[in-house]
Amino acid sequence: MPIRPVDLKQATGEATSIYEAIVVMSRRARQINDELKENLSRRLESVMSSGDEEGDITNFDQLEISREFDRIPKPTFLALDEMLDGEITFRYRDQA
Repeated sequence: MPIRPVDLKQATGEATSIYEAIVVMSRRARQINDELKENLSRRLESVMSSGDEEGDITNFDQLEISREFDRIPKPTFLALDEMLDGEITFRYRDQA
């Protein structure tokens, strides 16, 4: 994956400081990662439960799913892109 320089002034988005923006992006990256893990687990479960005697086919399907998962951009890059595009909104708990 190539190195992508980022203008930190753009990365802050609605945040008041770069530190606040980093916290918001890290929490969003964790959410994205959890969604990806859940999706991967569901897909692997369906492959594993589809047939136990079909060892070679199952391994091939698992390999394909793993390759697809490896091609997905990292959650931190996705969160950064969302912040740069203004798609992330956040609030403090006490301001609910």
